[in-house]
Amino acid sequence: MWRSPVGCLVVLTLSILAGPLATDAQPPENMPRIGYLDGRSAADASHFFDVFRQGLRELGYVEGQHLVVEAYYAEGQPERLAALAAELVRSQVAVIVTAGLVATRAATQATTTIPIVQAQGGDLVLAGLVASLARPGGNVTGLSIQDVEVGGKRVELLKAAVPHASRIAVLWNAAQPAKALEWQQVQEAGRAFGVTLDSVEVRGPHDFDRAFATLTAARPDALLTLSDNLTVRHRRQIVDFATTQRLPMLSEVKEFAEAGGLMTYGGSLTALNRRAATYVDKILKGAKPADLPVEQPTQFELVITLKTAEALGLVLPQHLLVFADEVIQ
Repeated sequence: MWRSPVGCLVVLTLSILAGPLATDAQPPENMPRIGYLDGRSAADASHFFDVFRQGLRELGYVEGQHLVVEAYYAEGQPERLAALAAELVRSQVAVIVTAGLVATRAATQATTTIPIVQAQGGDLVLAGLVASLARPGGNVTGLSIQDVEVGGKRVELLKAAVPHASRIAVLWNAAQPAKALEWQQVQEAGRAFGVTLDSVEVRGPHDFDRAFATLTAARPDALLTLSDNLTVRHRRQIVDFATTQRLPMLSEVKEFAEAGGLMTYGGSLTALNRRAATYVDKILKGAKPADLPVEQPTQFELVITLKTAEALGLVLPQHLLVFADEVIQ
């Protein structure tokens, strides 16, 4: 556990019942507390927490004067989220901010009264956590990434990068209902582009060795990885495998490109976390989550790792490089 230099208390959850550390100077009892719940480790996710805090500062909030913000990390063990959410409820936070649909669901199971703001995560409507985007209707609102709707674009981009690809493997977490819908959508896109898509499923961390063995035997032309907490948590393992197999890969979040993956295309998690601060601001000023429409990303980022393309012997078309929001050298 550690304290940030600006006084915000960050909890590195090393045990299922871990809670926040006590500070030498406790804030006033009536100061609202914001709990940030994340299934990932602090090492993987603290950047997004910091972006959320920056968003609050941009709105005029000073930590320790106007509010207290605490982060609870499950350290890559999603089964801990229920206990962490219950701890946040017991500590009577004013708002719970969640990173990821699994964290959001854990929070909803812990409380039906404390406002919950999803900073990043899957489709809240498909998950059954809100009634509609325009009128959530309960205690949950926030930002919802619609990966299902852009799955076809990812197939198109991967086909543009690897024109000879006729068989693309899709690595995805079959334990996530939203990803099942996304898999169906990319299948349709594959047919439209004349590409055969092969499903390679994982459901937990112990499934990757089997999945990699399947991919090695199948020898696809490219790999599309659908992102959720499980695959993002194991992104370096996935990227290392793809690199060893000389397998061009596209995923959904920038972290895969930063780990050495060829390309990513998806909503900016940084922008989403910054935007989540505006929801907290409105709720602290009296707005109800039920009345705050769920927002979807309007901009999607294409990130290309040029070094990986060169290592794979790929000459990417110029229009793809021009279209990219960022090219990692």
